[in-house]
Amino acid sequence: MGNTLTCCVSPNASPKVGRRTGPAEANYESEICEAAAGDAVAVAPAPAAVEPAELDFGAGEGHHLQHISDREMPEDLALESNPSDHPRASTIFLSKSQTDVREKRKSNHLNHVSPGQLTKKYSSCSTIFLDDSTVSQPNLRTTIKCVTLAIYYHIKNRDANRSLDIFDERSHPLTREKVPEEYFKHDPEHKFIYRFVRTLFSAAQLTAECAIVTLVYLERLLTYAEIDICPTNWKRIVLGAILLASKVWDDQAVWNVDYCQILKDITVEDMNEMERHFLELLQFNINVPASVYAKYYFDLRSLADDNNLNFLFAPLSKERAQNLEAISRLCEDKYKDLCRAAMRRSFSADNFIGIQRSNAILS
Repeated sequence: MGNTLTCCVSPNASPKVGRRTGPAEANYESEICEAAAGDAVAVAPAPAAVEPAELDFGAGEGHHLQHISDREMPEDLALESNPSDHPRASTIFLSKSQTDVREKRKSNHLNHVSPGQLTKKYSSCSTIFLDDSTVSQPNLRTTIKCVTLAIYYHIKNRDANRSLDIFDERSHPLTREKVPEEYFKHDPEHKFIYRFVRTLFSAAQLTAECAIVTLVYLERLLTYAEIDICPTNWKRIVLGAILLASKVWDDQAVWNVDYCQILKDITVEDMNEMERHFLELLQFNINVPASVYAKYYFDLRSLADDNNLNFLFAPLSKERAQNLEAISRLCEDKYKDLCRAAMRRSFSADNFIGIQRSNAILS
């Protein structure tokens, strides 16, 4: 699948073998209920008939097959409209959060609010502080907090209330209990979004990496479908993103029927229909490049830092220092092997790496 446009689409991909999770505990359902309460392509005109003698291939304007790179979106447009596809484009949630961050800092400055006791730890000459979250192994609890905070800013600072019926909770409720209409008129608090997502991740035993991919799919949906996430649709959009991310990321994905054991009042047919619409709106583009994943991870860390969601820091121990040294040595050895292989294969300018200097021969 390409990042922008694809030449072919294969929606009938082979399903992954899933694991069946056991029945969800009672507190999962209660927490869910508590959270509930509280591209058009322009068609080129056919070229006019041309005599063979009039064809000029040497001029570069011959009637040849258009290269695939010429059919892609212009780079500037792609970067602007598809931030979840390109590593250099700014994430939407970080830009939406900056308004609140600037207002908070301005208010603290005007009111002379003291930052209070510093809770963030800094390294010194004698002690190095590290957290337990890395780009390859993020901390689950902190990552879910950051992702739900990003969703919160999406809802709070949305441009409008554009939505689709498949995601509208008033048309497709997640619970049989009557939800008051007043509930859909107010933006949900961060703790309600966190409780909803945490319950799903705990019951389905999903990983922190899946949470980051969930946010990528959510922003891709908002961009491709040109909709907004608002109080009436945020739960079903988040649920659809989690459902798709778990199937793409995990080798043993959770089945749709397993989510029906967590959300007791939703049917498998509803889950299947929502998943199908989600994929169609994404244009079946479920590819997440490593560079995009890393961008979202570090932007989530920046979001946490701006909102005082500090990661758990601990002094660097001797055992962990030895592990980091071993990993560093392993990466260095792999780099040296690649350099040797490149030197043996060719001495061209492209592979002329790892050579610092050679002995001069005097005659």
